[in-house]
Amino acid sequence: MAKQLGYHQIREIFERFKEQEAEPKGELEHVNVYTLVVAVALSAQATDAGVNKATRALFKVADTPQKMLDLGLEGLTEHIKTIGLFRQKAKNVMKLSQILVDDYGGEVPNSRAALQSLPGVGRKTANVVLNMWWGVPAQAVDTHIFRVGNRTGIAVGKNVDAVERAIEDNIPADFQQHAHHWLILHGRYTCKARKPMCGNCIIRDLCPFEEKNL
Repeated sequence: MAKQLGYHQIREIFERFKEQEAEPKGELEHVNVYTLVVAVALSAQATDAGVNKATRALFKVADTPQKMLDLGLEGLTEHIKTIGLFRQKAKNVMKLSQILVDDYGGEVPNSRAALQSLPGVGRKTANVVLNMWWGVPAQAVDTHIFRVGNRTGIAVGKNVDAVERAIEDNIPADFQQHAHHWLILHGRYTCKARKPMCGNCIIRDLCPFEEKNL
C-alpha cells in the first residue's frame, strides 16, 4: 500500500487521464437503465465482454422488468448460462424484476438505498448505475480500482469502502464524474495485477510503486 498522494500530484494524474480519453465510458452494453442494472448485476465475477456476449440477444427480447418476467427463469437461464454463477444471478434478476414491477411501477429507482434493496444489487452496482445513467459522481470500487488506488497512492484504503471514501476525499471535484472509469480502464489495460505495463504508463513518473515493470 502506497502513501496517499497529495492534491497537486492527483490533479496532474487526472489531467493526463483526461487528455488521453476525455469521456471514458463503461464497457457494459445496455439499452436503458433497467438493462444497465441487469448487466452490472450479471458482471460480478465475470468479464464485461462475457456479459455483453450473453446479453445482446437477451436484451432484444427482455428490455423491461415485465418482459423479463414474461421470458421466465428458464428462458433467462438459457441466455446467460455462459456467465459465472448464472443460476443464482438468474434468480436475482427475476426477483428484482418482480420487485420493480410490484413496487416501482416497472421503473428503476434512483437512490442508492432503493437500488441496494434489490436482490443481487450491492453498493458497487448501485454506484455504477447512479454514475452511468444519472450522472451522479458515485465511485464504484472494483478489484481494479482497489489495486490501482493502493498501488499508485491515488486512493489508499484497507477495504473497498475506504478506497471509495479516499476517491471522494482526494480526487478534485472536476474529475469525480469520470474518476472510476479512468481508474478501471487504467487497471484493466495498463496497471494490471501481475504484470503492470509500467513502460507504457502515462503516470509512471508520478507513481510511487517500487516494483515497476519497466
